[in-house]
Amino acid sequence: MSVETLTFGCRLNIVESEVMRGRAEPGAEGRDLVLVNTCAVTSEAGRQARKAIRRLARTRPGAEIVVTGCGAEVERAAYAAMPEVARLVGNAVKLRPENWGETADIMAPRAAEASALDRMAGHTRAFVAVQNGCDHRCTFCVIPFGRGNSRSVPVPDAVAQVRRIVEHGGREVVLTGVDLTAYGRDLDPDLTLGRLVRSILREVPDLARLRLSSIDSVEADAELIAAFAEEPRLMPHIHLSLQAGDDLILKRMKRRHSRADAIRFCESLRALRPGLVFGADLIAGFPTETEAQFTRSLDLVAECGLTHLHVFPYSPRPGTPAARMPPVSPDNVRTRAARLREAGAAALRHHLDGAVGTDRRVLTERGGMARTEDFTGVRLVTEVPSGEIRDVTITGHDGQVLLAA
Repeated sequence: MSVETLTFGCRLNIVESEVMRGRAEPGAEGRDLVLVNTCAVTSEAGRQARKAIRRLARTRPGAEIVVTGCGAEVERAAYAAMPEVARLVGNAVKLRPENWGETADIMAPRAAEASALDRMAGHTRAFVAVQNGCDHRCTFCVIPFGRGNSRSVPVPDAVAQVRRIVEHGGREVVLTGVDLTAYGRDLDPDLTLGRLVRSILREVPDLARLRLSSIDSVEADAELIAAFAEEPRLMPHIHLSLQAGDDLILKRMKRRHSRADAIRFCESLRALRPGLVFGADLIAGFPTETEAQFTRSLDLVAECGLTHLHVFPYSPRPGTPAARMPPVSPDNVRTRAARLREAGAAALRHHLDGAVGTDRRVLTERGGMARTEDFTGVRLVTEVPSGEIRDVTITGHDGQVLLAA
């Protein structure tokens, strides 16, 4: 028998699923155990998770289905009502199988722990969770109530995990968290994400590539910005949690940056690191959003020079302030999301056009794919082993990924 994981949502969930699987295996002999790590960022994420759980129960009637994650934390009653679920495990205890029978307050203070992984099955790049939880309360978001308050993995522990990954053949590491730029404040007021990045690059010289997952631009510290300018092993790709391009909507979201802040950040980083590529999360159809306000979000794609977009149609989450605001019609939400995706697709094609005829260094993945340093996908002519860094010539693109000789 085996332990299988089914993961929804963020990179942090991917890391935690791998930890849970590894720690559950010693006690799973003779059991067909499936760990479902749910997401609560949108109502659709919860719907997909519950659909998958029902499908699992039909196709594997003997499986023991254990459900955890943010969805299980903030929508506990919905999952508890499912006869297919053998056990619900809270986020506070999910990394410790010996504690799965306990309940714990997700908001209770506790330390973050390193995941102690030396590789990630099925992944070319390794994700290292260095931060968890969030101290902010954006009006549309339930994640702080699924993850608790911000807490950070100490620098020596984070460095040690990156070193283990490199010693086991890892070429690229992605630092991840819920609110990554909040890193370190709970440990030391002067400790920042920039200091962690510098420590990793200094103390693990054999690490070929270091990336960051999504960051909040207004929280980026001076040392992090300097690292992007000075550290070639810190990859030139930043994914921003922007969410909107209109100041009033940003205020109603309870975000901490303005439209001008976002544009200024992108301009200043690009000046320091020419060729740096930006991605962003954007929400379409937030409550009260007018057509003019949406247009300012649409225009932000060009004004910030965004290339890789993650577009979310607004999804009301019960209990959040935004869910009580006057909604945008569902048709307008869908239409605006489609328009944002079209703008993102056009921006990506423009980016791909500019890469044709250039030489790029890529990290190979499975299935004949690779990634450039700026995280652009590349399809290789012939399939090569994953995990290799190679120089290739870009011969064209198909509108979504580059093509290489």
